[in-house]
Amino acid sequence: MADYEELRSLLRQRLEIIADHAFRDRDAAAHLEALKQVSEGIMAQHQRLRAQLPPRLNHFLTQASFSKALEYLDSSEA
Repeated sequence: MADYEELRSLLRQRLEIIADHAFRDRDAAAHLEALKQVSEGIMAQHQRLRAQLPPRLNHFLTQASFSKALEYLDSSEA
């Protein structure tokens, strides 16, 4: 699962950015840019790992169900 650590980190970072209301309120454009950057990172990792991903995890990432993808990675299934 070491290959998934970067993906897991990006998924957690995305949730942290979403939850940072002070950042959003202070600078909405920068907040949106940070969210865009981390989302692009998630998509890049998805493409890099696609061939080795379990079908369920691939489905979550394809559907942009990022919270479910993180739950999957954090579960015993991954």
